[in-house]
Amino acid sequence: ASSRALARVALANYFAGAVLMPYRPFLEAARTERYDLDLLGHRFRTSFEQVCHRLTTLRRPGAEGVPFHMVRVDIAGNISKRFSGSGLRFARFSGACPRWAVFEAFTTPGLFRTQLSQMPDGATYFSVARTVRRESGGFHAPRSLVAIAMGCEASRARELVYADGVDLDSREAVVPVGVTCRLCERMDCEQRAFPPLQHPLEVNANVRGASFYAPPGPRGGPRPGPT
Repeated sequence: ASSRALARVALANYFAGAVLMPYRPFLEAARTERYDLDLLGHRFRTSFEQVCHRLTTLRRPGAEGVPFHMVRVDIAGNISKRFSGSGLRFARFSGACPRWAVFEAFTTPGLFRTQLSQMPDGATYFSVARTVRRESGGFHAPRSLVAIAMGCEASRARELVYADGVDLDSREAVVPVGVTCRLCERMDCEQRAFPPLQHPLEVNANVRGASFYAPPGPRGGPRPGPT
């Protein structure tokens, strides 16, 4: 019964989005405005999150938009919404990669953050992230702050207004990211919070790598100093 209720809510939300943002007019506006999220929100009188969500559904055969992924996180790192039209993988459990721009968005509330990132498998993505304050009542009501990130394959980034001025061909601009620490093979990450599942835990009491869980050696980037 609970699964049916969830499915009914999901379909009702999709229906509401389709009514507020009809497929063909919304797709044409998105292409014309180069996927400017704020302009689309003003034109269709919808919220930032509603626009982002609708953009992930533009997959009609013969009339596809840019394949986007979308993620919504709270300040504690919990992922409360995820869609992966671009093929990006999300962790269903545990925390996400702290190098994602969606987490940096909390340091600049209300401002857009862009990022060119590369996954361990070599796939490169361009993403844009911004915080959204969710109002739920009057003066005494608690207000929650979430961050939303939209992204696509780097090969489609030129279609987005947010890629203007970004050197998409620069190796130095690419930020190496992962799915989650336990699944990531990057041993030179200074933000690693857990040891990877693929490698046994190696601890040297006299040499410290890039992180506590990085083994001393070329991959872990050893640095002399106390553990």
